[in-house]
Amino acid sequence: MTGPSEGRNGTTQTQDWQADRYQVNAGFVAVLGTPVLELLNPQPGGRVLDLGCGDGVLTEKLVAAGCSVVGVDAGPDMIAAARAKGLDAHVVDGHALSFDGEFDAVFSNAALHWMQRPQEVIAGVHRALKPGGRFVAEFGGHGNVAAIRTAMIAVLGQRGIDGAEFDPWYFPTPGEYSGLLEAAGFTVHSVELIPRPTPLPTDVGGWLDTFADSFFAAVPPTDRAEVKGQVMDLLRPVLCDSEGQWTADYVRLRFSASRSA
Repeated sequence: MTGPSEGRNGTTQTQDWQADRYQVNAGFVAVLGTPVLELLNPQPGGRVLDLGCGDGVLTEKLVAAGCSVVGVDAGPDMIAAARAKGLDAHVVDGHALSFDGEFDAVFSNAALHWMQRPQEVIAGVHRALKPGGRFVAEFGGHGNVAAIRTAMIAVLGQRGIDGAEFDPWYFPTPGEYSGLLEAAGFTVHSVELIPRPTPLPTDVGGWLDTFADSFFAAVPPTDRAEVKGQVMDLLRPVLCDSEGQWTADYVRLRFSASRSA
C-alpha cells in the first residue's frame, strides 16, 4: 500500500490507508495472498523485506516461518497496526527504498500496483537484495478492476472531470513487467496473469471507500456520496448478483525473479 505520492502524470495521488477500515472491507487481501507466500517458500533464517506490508498480516506469517523480516509501507496507520503486532515495520515510500544488499528476498502482496513509477521501485528492490536474492510478488495486473475503474472514470466524466488524471493504479501486462525486471538486472523465473473474481465482504461501496480516495479527491466532499451512489448504480448489473453479493473483477499478476549475481 502507499500513501500520497506523485503519479506518472505529475499529479498527487492520495490514498488514506486506515487499518480498521481496511480490515473490514479488504481483509480478504491477506487471505488470498497465500499462493504468493507459497511461491516465496520462506526459509528459516532468511532475511526478507516485505514491501507494502500493510497491517502486517502476511508479515507475521513470514516471521512464523523463521524469517527475519522488515516491513515497509507508506501508510502510517497501517504501520502502526503492524507495529502493534510486534513487527519491525517502518513508514517508507516504495519508490525510495534505501536498503543496500541486505536481503535474501523481497516479498510483496497487493502493493506494487499503487506504485506508479515501477522503474524506481524495481531499482530499489534490486539494490536491496543480495546477489542472487529473490523478488516474489503479486499485484494488480492488466485488466484488474476494469469495470470499477471504468465506472469511476465515467461518473467523473459526467461532471467534466478527467478521471484518468486521478487514477492511482498501475496494472501492467506480464510482458511489460518482465521487460522492466530484466532491464534492471533480474532473471524472471515465472510470471502469470491470473483472473480472480473476488467476492466482497461488504458491498462495492465499502471497496470504493477503502481504495478509491484518489478518485473521490476530484470532487467536493459534499458530492462524494452522490458520486459513489452513481458508480454503484453503474456497477450493480455487472458485479452484483441476484442475492446481493458483490464481486470485484480482480486480475492478478504473480511473478518470481532473482537478482543476477
